[in-house]
Amino acid sequence: MTVTGGPKPKAVQVADALREDVKRMKPGDKLPSQRELIERFGYASQTIQNGLAMLRSEGLVVSAGNLGNFVGDGTVPTSDVRDEINELRSLVQSLAERVEALEERAPLSGA
Repeated sequence: MTVTGGPKPKAVQVADALREDVKRMKPGDKLPSQRELIERFGYASQTIQNGLAMLRSEGLVVSAGNLGNFVGDGTVPTSDVRDEINELRSLVQSLAERVEALEERAPLSGA
């Protein structure tokens, strides 16, 4: 089943916005710090991390640990189990955000 028309999960919104930023940058350029991204988007740290994880899985962003995140050259990294687990976490977080949004819109019923 494909769900369309609903609000995009916050992590996807972050990834989409950063994907547009990356298009105007060169490989090796440094992305804003996580703190700057939290201030920019107003989302939790984990949401920002999930958005960045999506871009890393696409090869658009490379993480250099404490040095930050940098524009990648578009090569998709070879995945290992940790990458797959992080991607699954990101998807679960996105789904949780969508469920929360739906629950907020649903009328309460006293059963």
